[in-house]
Amino acid sequence: MLRILIAATLAAFAASATPAAAQQTQSAIFAGGCFWCIESDMDKVPGVTATTSGYSGGTLANPTYPNHEGHREVLKVDFDPSKVSYAQLVDIFFRSVDPTDAGGQFCDRGHAYTTAVYAANAEQKQAAEKAKAIAQAELGKPVVTPVEMAGTFWPAEEYHQDYYKKNPIRYRYYRAACGRTDRVKTLWGNAAYQGIPAH
Repeated sequence: MLRILIAATLAAFAASATPAAAQQTQSAIFAGGCFWCIESDMDKVPGVTATTSGYSGGTLANPTYPNHEGHREVLKVDFDPSKVSYAQLVDIFFRSVDPTDAGGQFCDRGHAYTTAVYAANAEQKQAAEKAKAIAQAELGKPVVTPVEMAGTFWPAEEYHQDYYKKNPIRYRYYRAACGRTDRVKTLWGNAAYQGIPAH
């Protein structure tokens, strides 16, 4: 009887704990140029639980890779706020891109590859604006990354998800040829990729 009572108690606890744990996950949306690259970076951040490449910022419904006019390539980052805060994620994001470039990122040019932070609420927007101001002060030059309220997030096609894992040789060649890592390190110095292990 005691064993049954303990089992029932544990089952009830698990059932009540699961929704609370699920509610703890929060999301952030960043546009940082090629979504393959920002996904590769953000996946390494402790506390990030999932990432999804996609499109946002435009008015076109159901955008696709061949046609996402008006949208930026973005990454939705799901995270556990008990392990990493939104403010920390925004700081990490800024130090993994060139936020002074208004024309795109590295070898990828055009609006789709420009940087942006899409805030889910007023609290995220305030944190992102603060992080932007700090980044600008550190760099000593204008940070052109807009901070905007998030609109609809459209997941990208399946073959774009985890591209760096599915096609590691092609991905590494693309990233090196594009000069992304070198440019970020030149721009940010010792602050480059702070918070992202293995850089």
